[in-house]
Formats: sequence, structure tokens, C-alpha cells
Amino acid sequence: MTDMAIQITGLVKQYGEKTALEQLTLSVPRGEIFGLLGHNGAGKTTAVNILTTLLPPSSGTASVAGRDIQTQPAEVRRVIGYLPENVQFYDNLTLHENLMFFAQLSGVQHPAARIRVVLDIVDFPGHERERMGTFSKGMRQRAGIAQAILHEPEVLFLDEPTSGLDPQGVATLRNIIIRLNRELGVTVFMNTHLLGEVTRTCTSIGILSAGELIYQDSIAATMNSFPGQDSLEEIYLSIAAGTPS
Repeated sequence: MTDMAIQITGLVKQYGEKTALEQLTLSVPRGEIFGLLGHNGAGKTTAVNILTTLLPPSSGTASVAGRDIQTQPAEVRRVIGYLPENVQFYDNLTLHENLMFFAQLSGVQHPAARIRVVLDIVDFPGHERERMGTFSKGMRQRAGIAQAILHEPEVLFLDEPTSGLDPQGVATLRNIIIRLNRELGVTVFMNTHLLGEVTRTCTSIGILSAGELIYQDSIAATMNSFPGQDSLEEIYLSIAAGTPS
């Protein structure tokens, strides 16, 4: 078993004449909570879409949990969970009915028992019989994580997971992500623009700019390398501007 949960080498994605990713090379060890940062249009969502096999790369290679995204896409999908920024459910069905449907699609053994387990993991009991159309954004995100971990994935991809949430919702989701990582050993790869949350949640970061990786290191090393900066936001702006530490 490889020690790397994610391995990317020379990944390129072009849309016509526009280059969304330019020779992206990146490694994420197992057990990390990795935050991919960058301004709008930097290529963060494109990278996640490629790694989750939703989008083919133009060139380059990538593997997730040792499975190649191009030659083993079905195997990749078996070992990953994915929460998009705007998670989609069948709003006329209850939470339990939605999760049962997705569990059966994923081939989960004993789905009813597994649903009880994941709802406990995301601290979301008592809502199983409520229709999804009545759920708030925060409730839908928690339901989305429950759906994403039904099949016990090794790697969980989160695309702007706290976008649009109130402070309580952000804190709740943060605690769930940390629990998944520390207690269940799930490697987490997340895109986010909330830099304050990154310091509370992530163990390492990478910064994309115009499709290129311009920085990668652990949170601890990053904070120590910029002693004159008081926050990750200041450090991010310094790196993005090309200012030396």
C-alpha cells in the first residue's frame, strides 16, 4: 500500500485555448486533512473534478489511494467520497430514503445499519423521517457527508464544504471533518476560501494560482516560515503576490 493518498504528476486541463491546470504536481500523504487554496478561477474545482473522475485530464497522471484515475476510474470511485459545493438530493424523499437509495447504489452491505452508523458519525440523529426539501444548507451538508461516507471511503473530497453556512454550521462541519480524520483515518482533500477555517481544520495546504501550484507545506511549517505574518490570510496574500518570506 502506498503512503500517498493522492499522487499527481504533470496534470494539465485545457478548455479550448484556456488552461485551467498547468503541469500540476502534488502529493498528499495518507491521514492528512489537505486544504487546496486559491482565488476564484485558480483551478481548485477542476482539480477535484479530475481526481474524482468526473472530468478527464488533457495530459498528466494522477492516482487516488493507489488507483489510477484514467485506467482504474471504477476502482477510484469505490475508495472515495465526494461532497460538492451544492449537494443534490431527492427533496421529496426523506433523509433515510435518500441514504438508502445511495447505499444500495454503492453496494453497501446491511444499509440500514450503516445509515445509523453514519448519522451518528455526523451527529445527525432524529431527522431520518424528514423530507430533504425542508432541510437548511447546514443540514444538507451534514446529510451530504453522511452520503459520502456510506461506503467507508479511504479519501474524502470536499468542495467548499462550509460555503454559505452560519458560524455554528461551520463549527459543526469542522468537528465532523476532524473526527472523520482522527478517529476513522479518512484522508480529506478540501477546497475552501475560508482561510480562518483552514488553520483550525487542515494539517497541510497547497496554493493554486492560475492553474499552477505555487506553494505546499504543513500548516505548522507554514506558520513558522512567515514569522512577520499574524494570520494565514496574510501569509496567503504574501505568497500569492510573490513576496518572499
